[in-house]
Amino acid sequence: MEKSDRLLIILAFFSIYVIWGSTYLLNKISVSQLSPLMLAGIRFTTAGGLIFLLSLGLGKSLRITKKQFLNSVFAGVLFLVIGNGGVVWALRFVDSNFAALEISSQPLVILLLMWLLQGKKIKKESVIGIILGIAGIYLLVSQKQVIGDNQSIWGMLTIFLCMMSWGYASIFVGNADLPKNYLVNTGYQMLSGGILLLIASMLLGEEWLALTSWEPQVQISMILLVLFGSIVAFTSFNFLLKRVSPEKVATSTYVNPIIAMFLGWYFLDELITVQGILAAVILLTGVYFINRTKTKVIAKKV
Repeated sequence: MEKSDRLLIILAFFSIYVIWGSTYLLNKISVSQLSPLMLAGIRFTTAGGLIFLLSLGLGKSLRITKKQFLNSVFAGVLFLVIGNGGVVWALRFVDSNFAALEISSQPLVILLLMWLLQGKKIKKESVIGIILGIAGIYLLVSQKQVIGDNQSIWGMLTIFLCMMSWGYASIFVGNADLPKNYLVNTGYQMLSGGILLLIASMLLGEEWLALTSWEPQVQISMILLVLFGSIVAFTSFNFLLKRVSPEKVATSTYVNPIIAMFLGWYFLDELITVQGILAAVILLTGVYFINRTKTKVIAKKV
């Protein structure tokens, strides 16, 4: 691996670790006023359009094959329409730190999907991780404030379905014929996903608020979500999926929940319970065992 490639991979990991950790807070703030699918649709449509303009400014061609276009739309549906749109919807019913902790079990979901779909052998370390992961999830979802609230249960189940969609998409993107340039690839996924989210929002009759009526903190959150959470982090994510294995990319779940828990507690006064902390420790330990297994690195060039 060249030195420049190594630096890009490090910066990309920093992006999906830190920036994505803050998106739970930003989405929670935004969904307090905006309809969830409209929010996600505006975010990704705007980000996709900006990415295309940036690509053209850098002299990149937007021409792709029909197969690449269909694969990009499919990935956009899995990642953004279901994977992200569902999480934003669920944030109306659960705290941002709870959502982050539940999603921290993503490597467990990806490992099981790779076992089911690709016949990947599960090693001893991963078996330990699976057991710890299941125990951590049980502790997380069995908290009184969760099982005593029907809306929280719906939010929890929705996030689980989103994780399945995101996990399958991660495996699909690693081997699919997609636009070779990462900006162009991200742009097509975001624009198609954003448009479909807006269509879904209209079909479901969500309330649309004019930009001028958005509260200042919602406007700031949306700007940060578009520029950093979407353009920077998601482009980094697509870059990593072509360079390292899906399980390694999923290690962002070590850092994301910690950042989300702190930000949710600091800015939104979200409750952090002893049982929640214990669940986080056990769950993240399980993720560690899953990801300590050596995997083959995908070394494709841009």
